[in-house]
Amino acid sequence: MVRQVFVFIHRWAGLAMTVFLILVGLTGSLLAFKTDVERLICPRIYATPRPGVPPLDMATLAERAQALVPHGQVVTVSIEEPDQALVVFDPREDPATGKPYELGFGQMFVDPWTGEELGRRRFGYLSQGLINLMPFIWSFHYTLALGRPGFWVVAIVALVWTIDCFIGFYLTLPVSSGAFWRRWKPAWLVKWKSGAYRLNFDLHRAGGLWVWPMLLIFAWSSVMLNLPSVYDWVTGTVFDYVPLSGHDMGTSSGPPRLDFRAAVSTGERLMAEQATKNGFSVQREVMLYRMGGTYSYFVKSSRDIRDKLGLTQIDFDANTGALISLDLPTGEHSGNTVTNWLRALHMADVFGLPYRIFVVVLGLIITMLSVTGVYIWWKKRKARLHRQGRLVPEGRSDEGASASEETPAPVRQ
Repeated sequence: MVRQVFVFIHRWAGLAMTVFLILVGLTGSLLAFKTDVERLICPRIYATPRPGVPPLDMATLAERAQALVPHGQVVTVSIEEPDQALVVFDPREDPATGKPYELGFGQMFVDPWTGEELGRRRFGYLSQGLINLMPFIWSFHYTLALGRPGFWVVAIVALVWTIDCFIGFYLTLPVSSGAFWRRWKPAWLVKWKSGAYRLNFDLHRAGGLWVWPMLLIFAWSSVMLNLPSVYDWVTGTVFDYVPLSGHDMGTSSGPPRLDFRAAVSTGERLMAEQATKNGFSVQREVMLYRMGGTYSYFVKSSRDIRDKLGLTQIDFDANTGALISLDLPTGEHSGNTVTNWLRALHMADVFGLPYRIFVVVLGLIITMLSVTGVYIWWKKRKARLHRQGRLVPEGRSDEGASASEETPAPVRQ
């Protein structure tokens, strides 16, 4: 009885998620090579490398970008790529109307060596052309490009998918415990020379089993990104965990007392102090941004695990420069270490090119699992209707599997 309930849940949860998981799987494959694709389709937003020439510091980049946009206020400078700096603006208030100026963009790309502008975009607006193709795909991946409603759809799918991973795995196990490994072995194999139904069934079941740990990682990390309240509760129950959302970012009714140059200097000093105190080394600065009355300063350090993005972070008061918090990617809280590994694996920003290729393949496997799951359901429904006399007999269906083989396969994304 329990198995039948799980079969029912797995079948209908899978069918409900099919379209979403195909879309998320394919867009995720593209995002694994986001920078590479963007360099190909929009090379103008990347500067010509200048070997031997040191890049400008973040404060100078912020000042040069600020001079180009008098109606905007620099709130973020990020240097993730060696040949590109990203500057994010918020609009200033128009004193004549009391409303924010319309900038027409939010992001500016600048040359890290000269501070010259390379391009502007309003993130995710596909109408601006190829410069926004990858941001649009990113938006589609996380929200189906539908804003808040799409965000919640993806969040619910992520949670259902995580639960369904465990249900699907259970359904691959033998019904009886006798000779367990011998009876479970067929679930891992594909009979390539069998008929269409059996081949789809084997691909669905075995394909899900072989990559099951990674499917679970991507499902649960999707919950982390879209349902942080659920993720934080579960992780905090199991591990020593301090969610970043728990930090007080403060409020600010006007410009902070520390301008961007003073903030960079303060961030460098505080980070150096924390590195000495906590035994890690700073490799390079990555980002500074302001939210409310707080600056957040990021570097890539010896505690980081990601290939590009450094997530060693300090927060400090935007008016006084007083340290608020230090967040280390690894080695501080076990739950935070697990979280950062999940994020790095999900973003394909670890283990270099081989892992990014694997993520592309995984996206294709997710699509295969979804398609074969629908095919299995359709064939079983057709056979059921046939038994009920609703269809004219068409002969024996494609090498139908025995009843014991018709259990849906383990997982789908």
